[in-house]
Amino acid sequence: MTAPHLLADSPQQPPLDPGLSPYTGYTRAHWEAAADRMLAALLPYASPHRAQYRLPGRASHSGAWSDGLEGYARSFTLAACRIAGAAGQDQPGATHIQDLIARYAAGLAAGTDPADPEHWPPVTDRAQSMVEAAAIAIALHETRPWIWDALPEPVRQRTAAWLGGFVGAKPNDSNWRLFQVVTEEFLASVGAPHRRAEIDAGLSRLDDWYRGDGWYTDGDGQKFDYYNAWTLHLYPVLWARIAGPRADGMLVAAHRERLRRFLEDHQYFFGADGAPVHQGRSLTYRFAAAAPLWAGVLADATPLPPGRTRRLASGTLKHFADRGAPDSEGLLRLGWYGPYLPVTQPYSGPASPYWANKAFLGLLLPADHPVWTAPEEPGPVETADRHLALPGPGWLLHSTAADGIVRLVNHGSDHQSPTSAIQDDPHYNRFAYSTATAPDTPPDDTAAGPDNQITLLDAPGRFARGRIHRLFTEGRRAGSWHTRPSADNGEHARITTVSVAHGPWEVRVHRVEAPAGAHLREGGWAVADDTAPPVAQAGPGWALARRRDGLASLLVGLLGWDGEPPGGQGSVATAVGHNAYGRHSATPLLTARHPGGTRLLATLVVLSADPALHGGPQPQHTGASAVRTADGAVRVVFPDGTTEDVRTA
Repeated sequence: MTAPHLLADSPQQPPLDPGLSPYTGYTRAHWEAAADRMLAALLPYASPHRAQYRLPGRASHSGAWSDGLEGYARSFTLAACRIAGAAGQDQPGATHIQDLIARYAAGLAAGTDPADPEHWPPVTDRAQSMVEAAAIAIALHETRPWIWDALPEPVRQRTAAWLGGFVGAKPNDSNWRLFQVVTEEFLASVGAPHRRAEIDAGLSRLDDWYRGDGWYTDGDGQKFDYYNAWTLHLYPVLWARIAGPRADGMLVAAHRERLRRFLEDHQYFFGADGAPVHQGRSLTYRFAAAAPLWAGVLADATPLPPGRTRRLASGTLKHFADRGAPDSEGLLRLGWYGPYLPVTQPYSGPASPYWANKAFLGLLLPADHPVWTAPEEPGPVETADRHLALPGPGWLLHSTAADGIVRLVNHGSDHQSPTSAIQDDPHYNRFAYSTATAPDTPPDDTAAGPDNQITLLDAPGRFARGRIHRLFTEGRRAGSWHTRPSADNGEHARITTVSVAHGPWEVRVHRVEAPAGAHLREGGWAVADDTAPPVAQAGPGWALARRRDGLASLLVGLLGWDGEPPGGQGSVATAVGHNAYGRHSATPLLTARHPGGTRLLATLVVLSADPALHGGPQPQHTGASAVRTADGAVRVVFPDGTTEDVRTA
């Protein structure tokens, strides 16, 4: 699935540099050219006074007025990186840079003028304008010598008054607390009214959500996703840049150490092709996943060598560019590669994807910084097979160098608040996610796809995995359980699962407590292709879906999928238009009837682009097996002969 390169039709496209950047060919010049093209593509959608950018696409739940502000604010982040970066190269006088300065200064004057027809919605309690105000505050700080300091005094006063809507206002109790922190810190930096207590409270609230080893939950509950990358770690760095000497030295040091620890893990979330793991919400922000890589350098808080930082960041920018994001017009649409609304949320509007511009923070670093001049180094996935336990979010990562795929096994993130109603969210509560696949997400309100979950089909609500109750995450194993309240007839159902990751393989051992005759179904990975349906194969106890390029998803029942009553039948579910990775998707399935009481199941789950690892022409013959031991464990033998004893109770 390819499209014209991001810079393919631009006469300013720099040549690829395989000497400096042997993995991506990208240099700083490519980032600058990409920024210039994206900013130019937005101009036709600017309002006459440049205060709003009214992009085509579905409106957010905040409405068109807010969406227009969002277009200004989020593109201002990109413009700020470009303006400040050019100044760092002694090029602030370049014509296109001066045009950017004038463009965003004009928008600021109109947007903050209540008498102007393009004026912005006010900053009020829990309003979307809070998010955009923070983006504007950050951009104003980074461009202060060229924009803020040059504004007429009435415009500065109006801007401070509009941003000052934050003072005394209530943000959502989540990453939004940091929007208040950076905005009020900017107000402090320009001598405008602010409340130091609100800044301190927001930073203190962040401590409440810290779960160790560099990981935060985004608000109370188990809400682990890329908001760790593009907000919860990023905004403390940006706050410290605004605060300067006003920042608490010990607090800055703590944030830097947490970011450093986070980056030790975050570097493993990128596939060899540059794709980030497809998990969580706001995925339409795409290459914003690279933002903390640059933040670590800006804050002197990165454990990564400079060549690896650039390789990972450039890799993810190039990954999307090569697949049509931005599109042939230079626009980022609501979607993943092309337009695809099921990866968005109700708060996503036409300009929401431009949070991706946080990936351009590297332009704030000088051109002679080692992060731009050091030769690219390979990412971790390219050098060896990896296994990494992340107890904070309850995840296992396992990647394979042969195909460059990163797989995430999930036993901890469900995006549920402690008191919220249980929901089936395919971007959070599936057993696994990867850099090569996405969960099936129908574009209507029908049930999500069957991939990477085990369900009781005849139970109310299909008994899908909703709230995840953790057991452990350690080594190459993680475990959790999920349940549903007893039905009206008193029948109870609970599934406890332990995953063991090894190379490209995962074995899931399930302890299923359910009434007799319950209809069990487990799904493997959904693989998708834009131009042709994946090849489907299935038989008793196994099922396979293979894409034309060789990427395959295999599911093999190792234990408990046969017996009385008869079951264990393999099949492949297909869909059209249900997957962000391609129009045609296919998911291998196993089904069986539960005998009642407690039953142990073991399933081999494989996602690989190497035919030798998913069985070749006879996919069911992997050599894997599982048996119950005398002491009640399940002895699992992987295809390469590795043996593990697994307990679920």
